[in-house]
Amino acid sequence: MVWTNIVVGAALLLFSAEAGAFNCGVTTTPVRFTNYDVFSPSPANSTGTINVSCNNPASKPIPVTIAISSGAAGSFNPRQMKAAAGAERLNYYLFTDPSRTVIWGDGTGGTSIVTNLVTKQATWIATVFGTVPPRQNLSAGSYSDTLTVTVLW
Repeated sequence: MVWTNIVVGAALLLFSAEAGAFNCGVTTTPVRFTNYDVFSPSPANSTGTINVSCNNPASKPIPVTIAISSGAAGSFNPRQMKAAAGAERLNYYLFTDPSRTVIWGDGTGGTSIVTNLVTKQATWIATVFGTVPPRQNLSAGSYSDTLTVTVLW
């Protein structure tokens, strides 16, 4: 068996606003796929989170939207992780839903963004559902991709 350790990380794009105005901060936990078996007929699934903490002085619900970049591949369908050593790439997908049917992107090319109403001093924890399709013929090693999470309000 060939085992591959892969991680999808997120770089944060933070927005700030003037004092007293609605503002948000972002933290993430990466989607980590571990011990990918290239001979397994099943996909490797994992989850991560995007945590959006907002301060809303008006206490009025405000829509907050999360988009995720395409990463190194420049494509959402599929995204690709680069091998730490060599030129190999591992296909993967990020989804908005646990059934893994709606690709999370920036709203272009058939992808979706996620929107939620955020109220005063609330933290929104959005789950990212990841999948690595089975039977990708590649070398053992570490694979990764860096994404940008954009939060709009």
